[in-house]
Amino acid sequence: MSFLYGDERIAFERVLRPQATSKILIKVHPDCRVIVSAPEDASEDAVLSAVKKRGRWIYEQLRDFRKQLEHITPRQYVSGESHYYLGKQYLLKVIAAPDQVQGVKLLRGKLEVSVRRKSADRVKGLLTEWYKLRAREIFANRLNAMLEEALWVTGRPPLRILSMQTQWGSCSPNGRITLNPHLVKAPRECIDYVILHELCHIAEHNHSERFYRLMGQVIPKWEMVKERLDTMAYRILSG
Repeated sequence: MSFLYGDERIAFERVLRPQATSKILIKVHPDCRVIVSAPEDASEDAVLSAVKKRGRWIYEQLRDFRKQLEHITPRQYVSGESHYYLGKQYLLKVIAAPDQVQGVKLLRGKLEVSVRRKSADRVKGLLTEWYKLRAREIFANRLNAMLEEALWVTGRPPLRILSMQTQWGSCSPNGRITLNPHLVKAPRECIDYVILHELCHIAEHNHSERFYRLMGQVIPKWEMVKERLDTMAYRILSG
């Protein structure tokens, strides 16, 4: 589906919103996809009307994300590139060491990757595994910290690490939390925000008034943290 905003026709994809709610949810993703989640019984006119009401916001989101895309070049996984970890940028240093164990180390402000033979695919693979290992450790620690504040959660929910293209995290109906390993590239406060978001879904499956009240109890300025994460989302996910 699509609609006109000024001189631009903006296309969007309608998907089914599984929750029992009449609300229409609109998301603009960092790769400039516009996704509209609507109940099955919502008419096309109702969906278009809801999208047009948010037309200016959608246009501004697309404009901001397009500006970010202009400054992003594909990763080559060679020395001198900049890679994120916990919100900071580190220079990548690729070392060809045929006799050494292949792996990644964070040393003196650099991400050093040792490989037997320089190969972009090999460097990328080693970095991906390193990020997953760091994510597993850091997410577990931050989950423990958030559980001390999230008093509505009883017991420690299961935690799964899974690469996702458009989500930082999710919470299953039985309370299992899934987090994107790319999130470990974001600042700690952003990691805490995503974990808290999913913990709130244990109490409230929808984004209800109570959901946002719980968010505010633990992170009073969570909107600012969310905005910070949104602005760096594509740089993190594309890396």
